Amino acid sequence: MKNLILIRHSKSSWDAPVQDIDRSISQRGVRDAHLIASKTPKILPPSYIVWSSKAKRTQETAFIFSQYLSIPLETIRFSEDLYTFDAKSLEKSIKKCENSYDSLILFGHNEAITKFVNKFGDLYIDNVPTSGVVALQFDTDDWNNISKGQTKATLFPSQFKNEQSYK
Repeated sequence: MKNLILIRHSKSSWDAPVQDIDRSISQRGVRDAHLIASKTPKILPPSYIVWSSKAKRTQETAFIFSQYLSIPLETIRFSEDLYTFDAKSLEKSIKKCENSYDSLILFGHNEAITKFVNKFGDLYIDNVPTSGVVALQFDTDDWNNISKGQTKATLFPSQFKNEQSYK
């Protein structure tokens, strides 16, 4: 079995005139990342590796999640290849994961994430929102052979909008 947890970066800030890759997360993004990160440990496999796009907003999101998931920052692999909005490029990167790892957490971007989870999961998702988490499981021992799998869990900020911490 292979487990893939896709996490879309938190809401971007558009306050500063910067290149897209240098865009930070907004205050709402910080709040949503903390909210969803606090729920994520319940759906994680016992061990995993972590990859992230090199974009500033995905790195900031990964840093917030790392606090809740006890991920040492130096173990996160930041990659230029994951700064993609294309599902085929995302798929290509995921299929390169070493088979010695059964579980991968990946911080990335839309529209790649939504298209990927709809191609490989068994639950249609109109749009994976910012700070959204989708956990997929594949019945294979080879990342290169992943095909239609199971959507095991989704965690979206809107699911928790009535909680005290979501203000």
